[in-house]
Amino acid sequence: MTSTTTRVHAFADDALGDLDAVGVAVAVSSGEISAAEAVEAAIARAEAVNPRLNGIVTPDYDRARSTAATPLSGVFAGVPTFVKDNTEVAGLPTRHGSAAVIDPQPAAATEPFAEQLLSTGAVNLGKSTMPEFGFNATTEFQDAEPTRNPWHTDYSCGASSGGSAALVAAGAVPFAHANDGGGSIRIPAAACGLVGLKFTRGRELPSAEAKDLPVNIISNGIVSRSVRDSAAFLDAVDRHTPNRDLNRVGLVEGPSDRRLRVGLILDSLRSKTDDETRAAVLEVAQQLEKDGHEVVEVALPVDEAFVEHFLHYWAMLGFSMHRFGGRLLHTQYDRSLNDSLTKGLARDFIRRPWRTPGAIRGLKRSETIYKDAFRTNGVDVVLSPVLGYTTPLLGHLSPAAGYEVMLPRLLDYASFTPANNASGGPAISLPLAQTSDGRPLGIHFSAVHGDERTLLELAFELEQSIGFARITD
Repeated sequence: MTSTTTRVHAFADDALGDLDAVGVAVAVSSGEISAAEAVEAAIARAEAVNPRLNGIVTPDYDRARSTAATPLSGVFAGVPTFVKDNTEVAGLPTRHGSAAVIDPQPAAATEPFAEQLLSTGAVNLGKSTMPEFGFNATTEFQDAEPTRNPWHTDYSCGASSGGSAALVAAGAVPFAHANDGGGSIRIPAAACGLVGLKFTRGRELPSAEAKDLPVNIISNGIVSRSVRDSAAFLDAVDRHTPNRDLNRVGLVEGPSDRRLRVGLILDSLRSKTDDETRAAVLEVAQQLEKDGHEVVEVALPVDEAFVEHFLHYWAMLGFSMHRFGGRLLHTQYDRSLNDSLTKGLARDFIRRPWRTPGAIRGLKRSETIYKDAFRTNGVDVVLSPVLGYTTPLLGHLSPAAGYEVMLPRLLDYASFTPANNASGGPAISLPLAQTSDGRPLGIHFSAVHGDERTLLELAFELEQSIGFARITD
């Protein structure tokens, strides 16, 4: 097991205790605690763990205290949280994790998804850290301290929603905002032992940066410590701004009696999954069979060209931010301060710009391929690793390592999650396994568009049958 000296958490006998977000909201609504007490406890916890974790980029504690003193309503009324630093919240600067963004002005308005998030009654304590523009799968920086994993501070916390995941796993807040353009909800959830649900494309209001993309790969949501928190948030999103093209999921409150046909995938298109991750996925498959589900091996729901198409699209985004970041973000911008990943992606795009139309067509086609794979294989969900290998030590994926070193490592690591971003299908990372030294290891489930209910019902079942490890164990 991991030495306790490398673990960082703030769970205590205070107003928050070990409650999840639903539990805190119930305690507030019943009068057992006040929203002000919940917020004060969260501030104290954040201040206790952040010096070691580095998960907060902009605290907003005074305004949180003022908000907690006002009447609040919603499923998470009075629950403290953090918003990721690529999302506009009125009065706070947005740095996008980049040293190239110079002294950004506080946002004049809160963007639509953040309004949707805060409509739950949650109280924002500030902005959480992320790698530059969310391009990396670790929250590390070219010339600054990384955000550390509270389970073991020598290891990556994942990304790009790394600060949020570290703060939730450490108990500073019960849940926090995350978004996902290639796995950035599910990857840090896997690294930090959390639940990370990526919605079907269009379920939530689009992020500001997604509106003009030819293929919207970005999904907003949360990372949480319980399935019921993620289920409650999904229901709140559906009720706040329903998407008429998608059936409402409703509030999922537990497992279903329905037995599923589960497709099993163990390896990505690029590489073979490492032994420890493979064994963990197979153990979950065995539990599913023990519980009466049918498990069959299936092929990946993408075509052979998918990796190249997604990499080129990613490079296009890197080029756009490197070359036009100041114009796109409406701020002072020094592109010489971009990290090696952004610069390397930009160079790759410049070498092959003519591939762009084909890459966009390929990613758009992936939605049909993904849907057809479920129909052809006759499966209800697909079980796979979240990541190609277990969470690495800090430095392994750092931009300080250089683009040529880190890129192949990154492609082998984040090798399963991008298919859901391109296709728009829903997916969830569940903390169902641990490494031999006691760190979290996430397990991934995907479903067809609109079927978050099946994912959540199965997640509830596995939360009960296998259980989630706690950082305090």
